[in-house]
Amino acid sequence: MSSERLVGHLSVDDSARRLRNYRYAEERLMRVLGGWIALTPELPAKLLFGRHVWDCAQHADAWGRRLPELRAPAQTSEPANDAMIAFMQLLESPERPQQTLERIAGAYGVLKSHLVTVYARHLASTNPVYEPPTRRILARCLEEERRHAAAGAVVLDRLTRDDHGRERVATWQRSLLAALEKAGGVTGDSAVPLVDPALLGVAPEVVVPDLVAVPPDFDPAALPADLAGAADAHRRALERGDAAGVAGWTEATARDAVAAAVASLGGRITGTRIVGLAAIGRQRMVKLRLEGPRAVAFVQLRWTPTPSGWRIAAGDLVSTEPISAVP
Repeated sequence: MSSERLVGHLSVDDSARRLRNYRYAEERLMRVLGGWIALTPELPAKLLFGRHVWDCAQHADAWGRRLPELRAPAQTSEPANDAMIAFMQLLESPERPQQTLERIAGAYGVLKSHLVTVYARHLASTNPVYEPPTRRILARCLEEERRHAAAGAVVLDRLTRDDHGRERVATWQRSLLAALEKAGGVTGDSAVPLVDPALLGVAPEVVVPDLVAVPPDFDPAALPADLAGAADAHRRALERGDAAGVAGWTEATARDAVAAAVASLGGRITGTRIVGLAAIGRQRMVKLRLEGPRAVAFVQLRWTPTPSGWRIAAGDLVSTEPISAVP
């Protein structure tokens, strides 16, 4: 392997090492985002991760295919140092469903924003005569990572609904940036600041392709009129805390199960909303959102027609989430 410098910023060996560092970051981030999809309940974040897994894979592949042209083994990743490995482990550590804010803040606000900064600096220092293949890959990755970072910022802003959420984001980003600084960035020798806000801006219309449209809210008008009346009366009874009224809309055999599902909210119900409907023969599965001071629960109720009108024949808890983690 030669260490002879080309007319440019880096030697051949240095260029290959840097590209292996880039590939390590992109490959690990691809795996992290892919793993987070199943852990993330919020649809905007889930779709964001799904959209960008592919791009990260393409970036890793592009860096890997460039390596043989620099007299290095193809498709090889290399962390800059042990501190970079520790940073990546810290980045992917938020695995609870309630930690979506930390996942977006880390992947997009720290790592992708850092990649934008590093790629932009590297592109500015490359020789346009001797390094056009590297420049082309850098330009592509820079454009896409810049767009990713901006899209992540939009989704994070939409999900960060209160001061507590904003403090969580700020605290987590400070921890990650400290770990990344200890590593010297993805290449081990990145100059500070590791994230340069001046390099991150993109026009709003550029971000649109990365923001997957979320399906519109459920329209309660989709319920049959007689069922809508029964479901609304049941919801109002829940909001009043009228146990007898709630029981009146529930078949005797299902009352304990429905009561247990509703009780999972862990406190009084401050609001309710029908968010889904499915037909199973003559029965209707109604998904109900229950809101409390500290949490939101989703309960699925099976309504069935009886001689006395619509009644709840079964009920199951779908999920509960802290109020700050639910859109």
